[in-house]
Amino acid sequence: VWLRKCPWELLRRHKRSWVWNQFFVLEEYTGEEPLYVGKLHSDVDKGDGKVKYVLSGEGSTSIFTIDENTGDIHATKRLDREEQAYYTLQAQAVDRLTNIPVEPRSEFVVKVQDINDNEPKFLDGPYMAGVPEMSALGTTVVQVAATDADDPTYGNSARVVYSIISGQPYFSVDPKTGVVRTALPNMDREVKDQYILVIQAKDMVGQMGGLSGTTSVTVTLTDVNDNPPRFSRKNYQYMVLESLPVASVVARVKALDNDIGPNAEMEYRIMEDGPGVFNITTDEDTQEGVIILQKPLDFETKNSFNLRIEATNRNIDPAFVHLGSFSDTTTVKVTVEDVNEPPVFFTQLSKMVVSEDARVGISIGRVSAHDPESSNSAIRYSIDRNTDLERFFNVDALSGVISTAKPLDREVNSVHNLTILAMESHDPTQVGKGFAVITVLDINDNPPVFAIEYETLLCENAAPGQVIQTISAVDKDEPPSGHRFYFALPPSVAGNSNFTLRDNKDNTASIVTKRGGFRRREQVLYRLPVLIVDSGSPALSSTNTLSVSVCDCDSDGVAQSCGAVAYTLPAGLSTGALVAILGCIITLLVMVLLIVSMRRRKKEPLILEEERDVRENIVRYDDEGGGEEDTEAFDMVALRNLNVIRDPKVRRDVTPDTPTFFPYPRSSSSLPVYKTLPDNVVFREFIWDRLKDADVDPSAPPYDSLQTYAFEGNGSVAESLSSLESLSTDSEQNYDYLSNWGPRFKKLADLYGDGKSVFS
Repeated sequence: VWLRKCPWELLRRHKRSWVWNQFFVLEEYTGEEPLYVGKLHSDVDKGDGKVKYVLSGEGSTSIFTIDENTGDIHATKRLDREEQAYYTLQAQAVDRLTNIPVEPRSEFVVKVQDINDNEPKFLDGPYMAGVPEMSALGTTVVQVAATDADDPTYGNSARVVYSIISGQPYFSVDPKTGVVRTALPNMDREVKDQYILVIQAKDMVGQMGGLSGTTSVTVTLTDVNDNPPRFSRKNYQYMVLESLPVASVVARVKALDNDIGPNAEMEYRIMEDGPGVFNITTDEDTQEGVIILQKPLDFETKNSFNLRIEATNRNIDPAFVHLGSFSDTTTVKVTVEDVNEPPVFFTQLSKMVVSEDARVGISIGRVSAHDPESSNSAIRYSIDRNTDLERFFNVDALSGVISTAKPLDREVNSVHNLTILAMESHDPTQVGKGFAVITVLDINDNPPVFAIEYETLLCENAAPGQVIQTISAVDKDEPPSGHRFYFALPPSVAGNSNFTLRDNKDNTASIVTKRGGFRRREQVLYRLPVLIVDSGSPALSSTNTLSVSVCDCDSDGVAQSCGAVAYTLPAGLSTGALVAILGCIITLLVMVLLIVSMRRRKKEPLILEEERDVRENIVRYDDEGGGEEDTEAFDMVALRNLNVIRDPKVRRDVTPDTPTFFPYPRSSSSLPVYKTLPDNVVFREFIWDRLKDADVDPSAPPYDSLQTYAFEGNGSVAESLSSLESLSTDSEQNYDYLSNWGPRFKKLADLYGDGKSVFS
C-alpha cells in the first residue's frame, strides 16, 4: 500500500508499508544537478542494507533514477509538460541477496507542474474571409481562435484575450470570442475591395509578462449589384458585305458595369429595325452583345439598318433599385455593301454513305449550288484533288452527282472528306466551296488471324490435359455487334494424339496437351494448324499455324533450353561401321513391309461370323397404313391378281372424278386369261393392256406417267396368299390346307382356318 507522507495520514493509518513525499516535478528545470523528486521507504527496511529499492515504468531508466539504498528519486532530464503531463511508475522493495520481493509491487504517478512557456498560436491562420460590400455596421466577418499549450487548469497561462493591431478603423475584434466585425458601414468594393488585418492573442489575460501570437486576416469585400450598366457610346456604325453568310457575326457592342461576376451579367435585345434580319445574344465570357445575321442580305432590296439595342442587368438586387434604372440603350447602324458573290451550296456539309463493295461508277449522292446574283450563272462542279489525292471519287460537272472512281477499302480509309468546288460558268474566278463527308460501310472481307505471333513452349514433363497456350484473334473488319470468333482444329489434324483445342467462348481458345512424355530427342518442333472463323455474313475463316517447341524445363515449369539435342558418337566408331548399321536397318524395314503386304493379300473367309448371321433377324416397322385412303387411292387388287375382272375405264393411279365416254365390252371372253399364256408373254400382255387403258382415258394427264406393278407371276403352287384378292370376289375360299404346310404357316391357319375372310 502506498501512502503519502502527510501528518494527518500518519495519525489515521498505523499499519503501513510504504511512505514517500508528494511527487510533483517542475517542468523546464535548468539546474546542473539532478532534480530531487521524492523518497520511497518501507517499514521493512531496518537500515541494515538488506532491502533494495527497484523502480520501473515510464522513464524509469531514461528520466528517473532511484537510490537503491535510500529510495531517493531524482529526475535526470528536463521535462516538458506539453509533451507528457505525468508519468506512471512502479516501485518494489526486494531482498538484496535473493531479489525476492519483501513488499508487493505498487504504482504511483509523478506529475509535471506547468509554467508559462508557450505562447498562443492560431492553428487555422492565416485567415481568408469575405463580407458583402455596403454591409451594415457590426456585420460579422470571421471568428479567429488561438490555442495555448499550457495547462488551462493551472493559473492564467492558457487564458487568452484578442486585440486588433492593424485594420482599424474598418474592423474590430471581440477580445474574448475573437469574432471580427465591420467597424464602418457601406464600404464600397469599387473603391477598395480587400483589407489585411493583424489580430493578436495574448495569454495571462493580457497582463504584463504574458506571451502573445499574431495572425493575419485577409478580408475581401464581395460584390453586390449596386451599379447599373452603361454604354460608352450612344451611336455605333458598321459595314458588312451582302455576301455575309447567315449566322455570321455582324458586330459586337458592350455595356460597361463596375460590378463583377453574376452582378455584371447582361441581357441584350434589339428594340427597332432589326428583329427578323438580325439577332443579338450575350457572350457569356465577355458579356458583350453579339449581333448575328439571321437572314441573307440583299443590297438591291435594303442597304442599311438602324438597330436600337438595350442592355439590362440579368440579376437585379431589389435592395438597390432605389439607386436608379439598371438598363441602358444605344443605336447601331449597319450599312450593306454590294459584292459579286461566288456560288453558294444549298447544304454546306453533305453526309453520304457507300458500301465497301460498291462497284466502280455507282452514284453516292448529289451536291447542289446556285449563283446568288441576279444573273444566275450556270454552275460547274469539281473535286478539290488535294482532298482526294488517290482519286477515289468523281463528280459530274453539270449535275453535281458524286460517284465512285476506284474500288474502296474501309480498312484503309473509312471516311473521306471531300471539298467540292462550284464555279460560275461566266466568271471562273467566283468559286464556292462545299464539303462532302463520305463514310464507307464495312463488309466482312477480312478473315480473322492470330492476334500476335505466338511462341509456344512445351515442357518435356508436361502432363496430359495441361494448357500450354491461350490464343486470341484479330479482324480488320468492325461488325456492328462486335467480333465473335470460333476456334477449331482442321479435320486433317482433329484426331492427332498430341494436342487438342478448347474454345473458351470469349474470343480466346486454349491449346491443351492430349498426352505426356514429349521428348526433344523424338521431335523438337510441332506445327499445329488452327482454324479461326468469324461471325460475319458470309463467315470468313483462315488457318493459322501455331509452332510448339519442346523444351527442357525445371521443376517450376520454366524453360531452360529448347531446340534439338546434340548427339555425340563414340570416338572409336568408324564410318564403315555406321554404313553397316544403316544397311541392316533398311533391310529390316524392307522385310517388314513385305510381310505386311503379303498378309493383306490373303482372302477373307467365306464363312460368316456368328454376329454377322442374319438368317433369323426380324425387322420391325412401326408404320401405320392410311386405312381406307390406301384402298381408294390405288386399286391394289389389280396389282396382285391379273385375272380379276377389271374396269378399264377407271384410272389405277388416281381416283376418277368424271365418268368415261368410251364404251368397253364387259364380256369376260374379251379379257385375256394370263394363266394360259406363256411366261414370256404374260408380262408383255399385262403392260400392253395397261398402256391401252391409259391411251383411251380422257382424264389422263398429257404427260407420261410411270406406274409400278408388283405382279407376282404364275409360278406359285399355292397361288397368291394376299388377303387383298378377297376383295375382288364374292366366293368363299377354303384355307384348311394351310394347316398342312408346317409350323411356319400356323398363324395363317388359325386366322383363315374357319373359311371366313379376316375383312368380313
